[in-house]
Amino acid sequence: MPKDSSRREFIKRSTKGAAVGGAVAATAPVAAAEGSPKLLKTAHTNQSTSICPYCAVGCSVVVHTLGDKSRNVKPAIVHIEGDPESPINRGTLCPKGASLEEFVQSDRRLTTVQYRAPGSRTWTRISWAEAVTKMARRIKDARDHGFETTDAQGRTVNRLDNIAMIGGCTDTNEINYLLSKFRFGLGLLSYENQSRL
Repeated sequence: MPKDSSRREFIKRSTKGAAVGGAVAATAPVAAAEGSPKLLKTAHTNQSTSICPYCAVGCSVVVHTLGDKSRNVKPAIVHIEGDPESPINRGTLCPKGASLEEFVQSDRRLTTVQYRAPGSRTWTRISWAEAVTKMARRIKDARDHGFETTDAQGRTVNRLDNIAMIGGCTDTNEINYLLSKFRFGLGLLSYENQSRL
């Protein structure tokens, strides 16, 4: 040890050397036991960037897909992660953003309209035409029953207080814009969404 080194400097150097030596010794038997290293699931994927749909922050994500349309193979998403080159999220994702792969291709995602009759414990599949007719009838009945043209002091309010509406954060801006116009047309006061309008 040089004479001009302090005790603190000696301890720092000794600690670093021990840590590196310990890490090498710890990984050597594991690597030898496993043989060749396994490839990552993203090793042979195509990467594309996108924007997380969940909120107005606009975090960038990297989508890893396997398959190639030019070779008549349907691309499949195998992994979605935060984009480390994004100045917004720098590779990190919130819990909702981290679940994007499940959002895109969940095997539990509904692809048909399900209806549960009042008092029933089971869901039945119905057509879109039947679902739209049921919703329209219920909205009309609720509006006829609960629409207020004036308040207690006689002021014109034209409001509907017995229906609430929520817009989805994963819907497009255009869908949420149309929902807000629909809300104004009905006179709804109770409305919530996370869209970027």
